[in-house]
Amino acid sequence: MNRDGARKSIWQEEIKTFSSDAGFDQLFDVAIVGGGITGISTAVRLQKEGKKCIILEAANIGFGTTGGTTAHLNDFFDTTYAQAIKDFGLNNAKLLKYVGIEAKNIIKNNIREYNIDCDFERKTAYIFALDESQARQLDEMVKGSAQVGHQMILTQDIPFPIPFKKAAVVPDQGQFHPIKYIKALMQAFIDLGGVLVEQCLCESHDEQEDQVVLKTTKGEIKAARVIYATHIPPGVNVLHFMNAPYRSYAIAFSIKGDHYPKDLGYDLIDPYHYYRTQEINGEVLLIAGGEDHKTGHAEDTGECFSKLENYVREYFDVETAVYSWSSQYYEPVDGLPYIGVLPGSNGRIYTATGFRGNGMIFGTITSQILGDLILTGSSKYKELFDPGRIKPMAGFTTFVKEQASVAYDFIKDKLFVEKISSLAELKDGEAKVVKYDGSSYAVYKESNGKAHILKSVCPHAQCEVRWNSAEISWDCPCHGSRFNVNGKMLTGPTVKDLQRIETDPSV
Repeated sequence: MNRDGARKSIWQEEIKTFSSDAGFDQLFDVAIVGGGITGISTAVRLQKEGKKCIILEAANIGFGTTGGTTAHLNDFFDTTYAQAIKDFGLNNAKLLKYVGIEAKNIIKNNIREYNIDCDFERKTAYIFALDESQARQLDEMVKGSAQVGHQMILTQDIPFPIPFKKAAVVPDQGQFHPIKYIKALMQAFIDLGGVLVEQCLCESHDEQEDQVVLKTTKGEIKAARVIYATHIPPGVNVLHFMNAPYRSYAIAFSIKGDHYPKDLGYDLIDPYHYYRTQEINGEVLLIAGGEDHKTGHAEDTGECFSKLENYVREYFDVETAVYSWSSQYYEPVDGLPYIGVLPGSNGRIYTATGFRGNGMIFGTITSQILGDLILTGSSKYKELFDPGRIKPMAGFTTFVKEQASVAYDFIKDKLFVEKISSLAELKDGEAKVVKYDGSSYAVYKESNGKAHILKSVCPHAQCEVRWNSAEISWDCPCHGSRFNVNGKMLTGPTVKDLQRIETDPSV
């Protein structure tokens, strides 16, 4: 398995394992933790500018969100310009407009400079409202875009076979193959003298006066600065209380005939659906996404795929669901990412998280923001995305809701397991958190009857994990850590596995 789920994504066969000499005995200028688009883009920028960099990846490149994205490249965001004006003011909303423009330019420049074949295409995007409430929302989006000087124009027609009340068109958007892109960037990084170490979990850091010492599963690494380009930084940090983990679902369908929408599409349902096409192995597939929910908060994650597939088949002339997968992202409480110095650090440790559904764009602009901060000490986006910002008005309601949910997870799970009397309630292929002999365990039974038994408490913040039937994983509903059936960590912020309880092979 070379991604953080049991289902194969449309990009997965392109994932490559790299090898390079670790050279741990040297002092690096920058150590980047995470081998997705954020970490690799930033590492290439810094290495090109003469910094000696090392990338530490716990699994392989593209293991996380970059391997599970649908790779839309757009300069409008889940946090609309109308909302940004309301929460952050018109000037900051205008500044936000340049993020998408500059990120797309960085991608185009990297493609040109490193001669990357990653199926990049310019596309037109269509946003469509399906009822009157959504139509009012779209009007606000168009108005907000006009205020910041972003082009979003009402239109009477869309190329998608879905009945709609109102629609807008956004020109000059894009799409690409994310793994082909980061694979080529990684090779460029290595060719520039950068060091990559895969299968290397960063367990902790010690920020000293003149350096940071990272403790990893392959030894200690010393660097003048450290960047956590992960879902969310490890350990327990204030950012864990300012971001909520979410799952999103995607299916790639084979298409009947040659009549299909070739542009990008987004409805305004909550959670919204999104569409694009991609040619894989000579066949054009329609990629549809949606059915998002908070990690660990869906009773049946397999049902999310069923709902998405049924919705697509209602409107589109598709055949086989060739690929289906899910991915994780983080929702910041005030709607904007956290990119900059890690709160609580002394200025040598940086982070980038809270990208919502816009990971390819915000992951790319991170290379500019953190690159500028490290190279010059300043960035025009520094204040806008400052992880240490305090916005009691913009995100307070969401913050209270998310934290109430975390508290509920502690209580609800402990009450729930009291009702589970024994392991005998499990059928083959089922999984549950159960109470047995005074303790709580996460139990999964394979189709052959073999049981995998784990301590059910996530090592990160002691929440009870929940079963994800679609990805065959145990997911933490509090901060998004995920584990496979053997307890091995798939996704942080935990840096430890679930404790495995050895059982008789015949069980």
